[in-house]
Amino acid sequence: MADAEDKTNTCGTICLKYLLFIFSLFFWLAGGAVMAVGIWTLVDKSDYISLLSSSTYSAAAFILIGAGTIVVLTGILGCCATIREQRGLLIVFFVLLLLIFLLEITAGILAYVYYQECFPLCYQLNAELRADLKERMVQNYQQPGQEHITRAIDNLQQDMKCCGSNSSADWREGAWIHTFANRRLVPDSCCKTPTEGCGVRDHPSNIYKVEGGCISKLEEFILQHLIILGSVGLGIAFIQIVGMFFTCCLYQSLKEEIY
Repeated sequence: MADAEDKTNTCGTICLKYLLFIFSLFFWLAGGAVMAVGIWTLVDKSDYISLLSSSTYSAAAFILIGAGTIVVLTGILGCCATIREQRGLLIVFFVLLLLIFLLEITAGILAYVYYQECFPLCYQLNAELRADLKERMVQNYQQPGQEHITRAIDNLQQDMKCCGSNSSADWREGAWIHTFANRRLVPDSCCKTPTEGCGVRDHPSNIYKVEGGCISKLEEFILQHLIILGSVGLGIAFIQIVGMFFTCCLYQSLKEEIY
């Protein structure tokens, strides 16, 4: 009877080990994915970030990289704790999972509270962002020493299929139209089929005319990615609860085997 009970306990422990190892592996991969998103934001979307005066977006990318690194290390620790069956490592793994989970919940609550508090001022802040982006675009485009801004604007207008900060009429103001336009009304990157000098015509059949301009497209792009990141975060938080449950069960099972 005792042998059968021991065999059942051993079987349960092995199952828990496999489940926790799979969870740790998945957690490690999720951390790698989060870190990759942060790096991708800094590398691939660095042109967009350079157009914004606010450092919020670049800071968010660094936070993603940091959070992903912590999750990766936690996942490795979970795999080691499972394979070696060390209760001390399991406790550390559980505590780290709990801390990450609490940080995720706290960040979510603070983001929601901040959004509710700033809601009446959101339009004003948005107007300031629009004015700043417009000034950067029309004043710095194709100006000496501003090659990175020029490249960023061209990429933004082609990738987002837009023209100007608020509208294509923005290009009638600023330094570019008086110095480097060469009879063009808008930059060639506004054209649906970019060719040399195509910006001489600003008809909707030739250039992108989007309501709200590039800033509205940029906001839409950021919002879509925030929704995706938020959904992924909620999914990871739920999986962490399962992981903490498996950790507790394995810890208790190993404890019973010792005693």
